[in-house]
Amino acid sequence: MITSVQDDSIQARARGLQQRFLEVREMSLKLARPFSAEDQMLQSMPDASPTKWHLAHTTWFFETFILEPAAPGYTPFDTRFKVLFNSYYKQLGAHPNRGSRGLMSRPSLEEVHVYRARVNDAICALLDQKVLRGELFELVELGLNHEQQHQELILTDIKHALWNSPLRPQPVHDTNFSSHAAQLTWIAIEGGIHSVGHEGDSFAFDNERPRHDVLLRAFHIASHAVTNAEYMEFIADSGYSRPELWLSDGWDAVRANGWDSPLYWERRGDGSWSHFAGAGMKRIEPSVPVCHVSYYEADAYARWSGARLPTEEEWEVTASRYPSRGTLLEDEVFHPRPAKGDGFQQAFGDVWEWTASPYIAYPGFIPAGGLLGEYNGKFMCNQLVLRGGSCATPVSHVRASYRNFFPPHARWQFSGIRLAK
Repeated sequence: MITSVQDDSIQARARGLQQRFLEVREMSLKLARPFSAEDQMLQSMPDASPTKWHLAHTTWFFETFILEPAAPGYTPFDTRFKVLFNSYYKQLGAHPNRGSRGLMSRPSLEEVHVYRARVNDAICALLDQKVLRGELFELVELGLNHEQQHQELILTDIKHALWNSPLRPQPVHDTNFSSHAAQLTWIAIEGGIHSVGHEGDSFAFDNERPRHDVLLRAFHIASHAVTNAEYMEFIADSGYSRPELWLSDGWDAVRANGWDSPLYWERRGDGSWSHFAGAGMKRIEPSVPVCHVSYYEADAYARWSGARLPTEEEWEVTASRYPSRGTLLEDEVFHPRPAKGDGFQQAFGDVWEWTASPYIAYPGFIPAGGLLGEYNGKFMCNQLVLRGGSCATPVSHVRASYRNFFPPHARWQFSGIRLAK
């Protein structure tokens, strides 16, 4: 039997979660609003998805995992959507090929908005009920964190799509930075046994657990991310033409793709560099963290500089001790900014930082049961871990234990470099 005190506690939690739910859902629409319906249909490569698909898929998540099993009498908005907006959940059966999402002219963007509103109302009604199970709260929280991941993808994917346009349009976000980068220093971390992984009862993905001890040798880690000016020195020293700096697969990628600079960089006639940023093609600011580099480029730069990339455990131990905030989504800049101040800077925000660690399970890892077991665990192959969040990551979505992961060739994310030695 639930007491009145328990009931009050549950309802307070439900009201707080409902408010957060509406805020996160509105943020997705806000990010998409500057772009036309035609823009929101674009898919420039299989790794990226149309904005319209992101808006629909995140709604599908709430409908499929929460409303259909938990809301009495709920009727799906459109039964065809169960397949159409399934991303990769094999236990649900068929789903469209990832590279064909840009062919979905139907449903219209307007209908996707109606779909979102219908699901929003149903989730809020469910949270208004008197008695709710703890698992339901956890599923809604997971759905919100899932949507925040897609908010970042909305920005990175539309940027790649607009950059590929023959007209090279100017997006709506302006970027102007003139400050100088902070002086690079090396932060010393003592060797010994350190604890990593998520701790406490707050939300975390299953791949952040269990918390466990690791033995680390003493190391130094850079006070801030590698800047554009520093990366230009690598380019000027023929970094992209020296096979001795590259992993074998990385060198193959350089040769096959014709890489000679980070993604979105273009050399002007006078030899200077510009790049596609929040306000179209702009000159590159030397003090800003370099971004849109692959793991291969990060590793080659580290080798050229006489340093290395940190392991994810080294990064987490440092960021837990010095949790400095950089540029995040709510700043509405959508581009990295220079580091400021002393000590360990930009732990959270600006650019995701490649680590030297493969994305594998922690000791004792147990994936979530049922369909949700497919969320993280099945991707633990051929991926590298990135840490820290970027200028497109929501403030409430970053923490020291967060593990992002991408294949080593990926460059369209706001991915950058921090050195260790």
